[in-house]
Amino acid sequence: MSPSYIGRFAPSPTGPLHFGSLLAALASYFDAKKHHGQWLVRIEDLDPPREMPGAIDLILQALEVHQLIPDQEIIYQSQRHDAYQHALQQLIDKDLAFPCQCSRKQLSATQGIHLGRCECDTEQAHAWRFAFTPDQALNFGDQLQGLYQQPANEIGDFVIRRKDQLWAYQLALVVDDEYQNISHVVRGIDLIDSTLRQNLLQQALGYKIPHYAHIPVACADNGQKLSKQNYAPQLDNSCPAKNIWQALSWLRQQPPEDMQKASVKELLVWGCEHWDISALQGIEAQPASLF
Repeated sequence: MSPSYIGRFAPSPTGPLHFGSLLAALASYFDAKKHHGQWLVRIEDLDPPREMPGAIDLILQALEVHQLIPDQEIIYQSQRHDAYQHALQQLIDKDLAFPCQCSRKQLSATQGIHLGRCECDTEQAHAWRFAFTPDQALNFGDQLQGLYQQPANEIGDFVIRRKDQLWAYQLALVVDDEYQNISHVVRGIDLIDSTLRQNLLQQALGYKIPHYAHIPVACADNGQKLSKQNYAPQLDNSCPAKNIWQALSWLRQQPPEDMQKASVKELLVWGCEHWDISALQGIEAQPASLF
């Protein structure tokens, strides 16, 4: 295996895997294996109020049925609070994080974007925000979507620890990507607007910045992306080979028709050998029922 390529699949346990989840898992898996790298799994269980009881087991069962086995031990974000606290303290020490008690109502005039430091009584419950510097570069080159950029007023001082003391997605993700030595991130384009925030934190903490490729999202017939929030149907684990063949087709890898009768193992081997991520170049979305 190549130590220079480490990819990952990082689901949150808000529900079981659906077809869109399988696409992200397979795209990251195939890209890692095509480059003779490692593929890791991380469970992003940081938000108990949004988590579905039993979802972690359902996710891991679905991965096992589809023979998507990680190359290292699975890590759980719920067990890594000390690492996130250490990173937050580093940012505080560098004067790159500040406490904030601003409410959504107070930020409504700026569409929820916080700009500039504010007064805060730290004896009361408060969030921590990353101190955004407007003159920082706000773009990155994505392998599939090209140059992606956002204006400063769409980013602002984003939350890194919530007022309810739960860790924010952005901070936990970059800490864990660094911890797991993630070199390549292959994920859905619905997460692309988080990348610049993650890049800012990576730079501030002295972390390496991974290589990014954001694949298109699969949409339901009503045009909404397949997601747990939109009640996407659970992946049918009784037909894993069929699921993988359909996913390969959706990912524009053009598996031969006779591969529809292949086993899960044969399909995974074929996918690793023939993977061509450039087939998804410039595509932002396509129907889940395309194939």
